[in-house]
Amino acid sequence: MPPYFGEHTGARVAHARKARRLTQRELADLSHVSYSTLTKVEQGVLPSSPSVTGALARALSVPVAELTGQPYLDELRHEQLDGLIQPIREALNIYDLGPDPDVAPRPVDELEAHAERLCALVRVAHIKQVAAELPGLIHEATTAAHASGGGPHWRVLASTYRTAYDVTTKLGFFDLCTVALDRLDWAAQRASDPVLAGMRQYLRALAYLRAADYRTGERLVRLGMATLEQADAGRVRDVVTGQLHLGAAVLAGRDKDEGTAEGHLDEARRLAERTGAAEEVHWLSFGPTNVGVHRVSVLAELDRYPEALRVAEETPIPKNWPPSRQAHHCSEMARAQMWTGRTDAAFGSLRQARKLAPQQTRYHPTVRETYAGLESARRRMPESFANFGSWLRV
Repeated sequence: MPPYFGEHTGARVAHARKARRLTQRELADLSHVSYSTLTKVEQGVLPSSPSVTGALARALSVPVAELTGQPYLDELRHEQLDGLIQPIREALNIYDLGPDPDVAPRPVDELEAHAERLCALVRVAHIKQVAAELPGLIHEATTAAHASGGGPHWRVLASTYRTAYDVTTKLGFFDLCTVALDRLDWAAQRASDPVLAGMRQYLRALAYLRAADYRTGERLVRLGMATLEQADAGRVRDVVTGQLHLGAAVLAGRDKDEGTAEGHLDEARRLAERTGAAEEVHWLSFGPTNVGVHRVSVLAELDRYPEALRVAEETPIPKNWPPSRQAHHCSEMARAQMWTGRTDAAFGSLRQARKLAPQQTRYHPTVRETYAGLESARRRMPESFANFGSWLRV
């Protein structure tokens, strides 16, 4: 196993910079990242925040994933997850071939129940099980939709594509998650479902958030909201609209636009007061808790880490909240705790994220950067800290 310092984001930044024949000073000027921050990131002394990584990727004209090292193929092979990706890719590629004569699909209500079960399994972070079952369900749902042409069948197929997006995103296959989103749009159009179409724009905006293209992400949010105006008024539309506001808030936060971020958070809070907890409406986990958690994320994106921790303390997380969302929140907490010098608490949050959603946590770049930051702090850490690093395979 290679040493960690050869694998961190900063080392990849340095490699890409040298390939572009740029000095550190030139890259700092191009990216609007301070020279001091850049040099410390490259040395592995300072972890790279998502906004810094995004700015450097754009300046270097490389995908963000090239700097974060995703997908983490060695780790995926270790868990035998890599072999589950190709069947998903193949299932996504047969979308327009019509009914498969070798596939006898179940009735639509059974397919819908199966699709809902996979959505629920993603929320409890059983990624490997979902990835194993998903290709067969996509094949069935594809044949059923082409054979019947009915709206319910196309909606089930759209649900399977959404799950393909979830799985491939969590495992770091961003090229494939883009294909899944295109397929989701294709099925949503045939289902004549503006809610699905609006939700697709939300998921697409998140893809642009990860790619550090915040302007395009914000445009997609506006397009999603305009699409949702075609849907029937009610709780479902409010939930998806509210989630779009939360996505827009994080986009604005990472773009350091505090006023816009706060405006979207306020609008999401207003909608959440009306909808209440709505974890199972399109499995978006929308509601007052999600608004509070996103406020923590936005404050962290704005580098206001002490305030983020204060808001987190004021945001109780229900025990029955989806483990995948809880684990993501713990990862955000760990980052804020690290930057405020609370190293023991930060490591505790990382361990809690692992307990809640081990597969998701292992493949989350923020977890790896936070671990690197704790390691570079060179504080006295328990023996379990090194064990955690071995588990991450860094």
